[in-house]
Formats: sequence, C-alpha cells, structure tokens
Amino acid sequence: MRRVLRYQPHTAALLVIVLLTSACLPEPAQIPAGQLEAIEETLAAETEPTETPVIPPPFPTRPLYAPGELVDYTAQAGDTLPVLAVRFNTTVEEIREANPHIPITATTMPPGMPMKIPIYYQPLWGSSYQILPDSLFVNGPAQVGFDIQAYVDAQPGWLKNFYSFASGKNRSGAELVQLIATNYSVSPRLLLALLEYQSKALSDPTPPEELDFPLGYRSWQYKGLYMQLGWASNTLNNGYYQARTGKLTAVTLRDGRMERLDPWLNAATSSLHYYFSQILSPDEYALAISPKGLAQTYAELFGDPWENEQPHIPGSLLQPEFILPFETGSVWAFTGGPHTAWGRGDPRAALDFAPPLIASGCQETSQWATAVADGVVARSEEGTVVLDLDGDGDERTGWNVFYLHVATEGRARLGTSLKQGDPVGHPSCEGGSSTGTHVHIARKYNGEWIPAEGIQGILAFNLEGWIAYAGQSEYVGTLQRFSQVVTACECSNQASFIKSDRQ
Repeated sequence: MRRVLRYQPHTAALLVIVLLTSACLPEPAQIPAGQLEAIEETLAAETEPTETPVIPPPFPTRPLYAPGELVDYTAQAGDTLPVLAVRFNTTVEEIREANPHIPITATTMPPGMPMKIPIYYQPLWGSSYQILPDSLFVNGPAQVGFDIQAYVDAQPGWLKNFYSFASGKNRSGAELVQLIATNYSVSPRLLLALLEYQSKALSDPTPPEELDFPLGYRSWQYKGLYMQLGWASNTLNNGYYQARTGKLTAVTLRDGRMERLDPWLNAATSSLHYYFSQILSPDEYALAISPKGLAQTYAELFGDPWENEQPHIPGSLLQPEFILPFETGSVWAFTGGPHTAWGRGDPRAALDFAPPLIASGCQETSQWATAVADGVVARSEEGTVVLDLDGDGDERTGWNVFYLHVATEGRARLGTSLKQGDPVGHPSCEGGSSTGTHVHIARKYNGEWIPAEGIQGILAFNLEGWIAYAGQSEYVGTLQRFSQVVTACECSNQASFIKSDRQ
C-alpha cells in the first residue's frame, strides 16, 4: 500500500478554488488589511534562502554596438518583424531594408531563416543563454504521447503519492499537472521540471516539511500544489505572451535591479527569466537561468531539449476562414474585446459575444453558439468545448478554437464532427465566473494561444471580415470591417451589436 499525502482539513476550502475564468474572475475572500499584512510579512520572512546557491560564472557581455550596426540573427518560431524591431530597438522599415527578400505580406518568420538586423544598443542586458525551445514551452505537438501518470509513477519522488481535491474530484499529483497543463496550454514536462527543480518532487521520496508552497510563491491565495501550479502556469504564460507580443523587454529582480532581456532570447527563455525573477533572490535567479539551473534539471529528466528541436510555428502562418460564432441572420452583442484566454493577464486571446436576452445576468437562452469552422470536438466538459480544425481530435496539434461558458444541455459531444455554422452549444454562465450569459472564444495553433488582436496586428482574429483590435485595457476593443466599427461593451448597447450576414 502506498502512502498518500493529503492536505490538512484547514486548507481544504482553498483547494476547491478553481482557476476558471471568463469575463471576470472570482475575487479572493476578503480579510482585514492588518491581518493580511501580518500574513504576507510572515510568509515573506519564510522565503529567505537557507543555503547560499552556487553561482555560475557570468555570461560574456554583448559588445557595444554602433548605432544601426547589422548583427546576425536566425529566425525563431513565432518571430514577427514588429516584435524583432522592439527587441533590437530598431524599426520594421530598417529590418526590411536589410532583408529585402522578406515578402511584404509575411506574417511569422520561417524558423531557421538567416537575417541581418540593425541594432541600437541598450544597457543592462542579461544572460544570452537559451534555456528551452518555445515548442517545449507550450502544450503542443511535442507533448503528444507523453503519459504523465506513468512517468510520475516511475519516479521515486513524493509526487506519485500525492492526492488532493481539485476541480470537482480527488486527483493524483500527475492528474493535477495534466489538468493545469490542459487548461493553460503549458507543457506538462516543463511543469514537472519546475516541481523537481524547486521541490524535488520526482527524486525525493520525503516530501518537504511544508507542502503549501512547493513552487515558492508564498501567498495565502495560492496555497497547495494545485493553486501553486495554477499560479506558475499563469505567470509563465504572462511572461511568454508578453515576450511574444513585444511587451516584455526587461525583468526586475527582487533587489530592485533591472535586467534587460537579451534581444536574441526566445519567448520561452524570456518567460522563465520573468518567472524566476518573481520568486528567487538575485543569486538564486542567476543560478536558475544558467546551464546549471532549470536547464540541467530538464535535461536530466527528459533529455537535451534542443536536440532534434521541431519548431511549432511555421513561417507565414495564416488563420483559416472563420465565421462569427452564432447563427446567420442573428444579432448578438460584442461584450468583450481581447482578454485572457485562461487565467489572468496574458495571453489576451479571447473575445466575448452575448445573445439577445430579455433580462441581464445569467439567463437560459435558445440561441446557439456555432462552429466558426469545420472541425471535430476534441474536448467537451463542464462549460467547455474545444473544436479541433485538423480533425485528429487532439487540441495540441493544428488550429483549435476554445469555447467557454457552453451550457451542459445541448453541448456538442466529444468526437462530434461539426461543419462551419453547426451548433456547438447554448451560451451560459457555466464553466467559471461570468457576469452574464455569453460565449468566450479563443484560438490556439499547435498549443500556442494566438492573441485576439494578433501579434502587433499580425494574425488578428478575423470573423467574416471583422478584425479584432484591442483597447487600452482588457475587455476593451473593437471589431472593424472596412468602415464599420463595433465597440465591445458588457452593457450590450447598440454600438456593440453585430450581425452575422454571411450568405
């Protein structure tokens, strides 16, 4: 009989908090400010390192480039010219001038393509060491066939004997990793490597004395393995998609120092810099991002991540033809501009649409949310339908469309083949926190969320010619088709009404 690790009863209430999101998120329970400050001060005091980490030698610094000097660069998966311009502190026009072979219609760059990029030096650059390929960051094609439970059971660490209640049932440690990896679309191998690096979850049979914060984020709102995994995946996604869209160019270490991300870094490595900067001391951070840090742990568990790398985002990626997600002739309200697909913050991959209702709030409706393209239902569960457009039934490959807040009654079943315009299910408030009946849709390609406004305009959501544009904050934005503009508003006013007029 194997020993089962469980949380103490006083933590059970926190464990059932599920990281499901939609137009808004459940607010954490409120406690008096003085008490909260005392809790956070106590937790912060406990995070001081007890051992001095072994710090690797410093990385070679980049030379002091002359303004506009051309440097060699090899295109990486998902690169776009606007983001390369941000990273190298130059302009798209200058990059195009140095690379006249790039077509004006290019979206993503072909991985492996040699480029010359004009660079304008900025100080305080950090490590140039690449930790992990982007294709191994997302829950994409590289994770197909990986049996998380079998892998964890084969390891001697404490994770294989761990059980906890989450999202409606008691789950093993491996099942918690699977659940979080699926919802956030973050690689389960990466999550396991972080658990091993930070808490010896796969190698040490003896669990840490305190299992409340195995990933090092000591906050009462994220107590327990499930909540820690959710926080970690959300933080990783924030870093990854901010790097992907050019919003993350530097991290701030816990001593207040700023470190500018090396322009050659890929999104996955930038995300890991961001993640470790949140929870580690500067010395621990320097070790974690070095070859002796997480990279070594990952390689020991799963092999060299750069060997036989298969980029997951091809050159010149295009969205298939999509229609609006409701029946032709219907008028719905555009209630949410670009906002998070899952979690908090980035990726801002989702849009919200609400059917006409007599009353506000969570009301039943006979209206149908419909398939934006032909596909097979790869996931159908509480509040959720995932439509797989390549037809293999695996949401980790090809284009997939994620629908949230789909009512149980009438929801398309797993494995169902749908044609463009076929019913997916009725909009509802199921599947997370919602201020009213609506459907939330987002896109993924090979496991990577695609921002609703695109990557600085590239690959923006296109629904019957309506192009998504983001506003100054989440949920704010517009859909535009030629001279027509529809403005997102949760109020469902006339300016937010949009009609499906496809023939």
